[in-house]
Amino acid sequence: QVQLVESGGGSVQTGGSLRLSCAASGHTSSYYCMAWFRQSPGKEREGVALIYRNSGVERYTDSVRGRAFISQDNAKDELYLQLNNTKPEDSAMYYCAAPRPGSRCRLLTADFAYWGQGTQVTVSS
Repeated sequence: QVQLVESGGGSVQTGGSLRLSCAASGHTSSYYCMAWFRQSPGKEREGVALIYRNSGVERYTDSVRGRAFISQDNAKDELYLQLNNTKPEDSAMYYCAAPRPGSRCRLLTADFAYWGQGTQVTVSS
């Protein structure tokens, strides 16, 4: 079973940048994709970005496309999310996620079974 540990969150002003990291351990090479999700108080967890492990193809939710960039270092089993030109609505707990067996690897919480503890991002105006 994979273990995921996020880091890199913090406070940033509107228009600033953050780089989130996720260290993965435990059979990570078998996962077809990895993703970042976020959740703010009172809202459902939403998919932010996804990357397919072998092809490197990326997927983004509309609200971050052009501002967020997901990347991976398969040798280190690490996943990253670069978030630029941040907005107050980007404030949330950000989670790294690995898919459930047989998942279609879409940016949907139902496709993911393994989650980190999250790292908080706060964007002030």
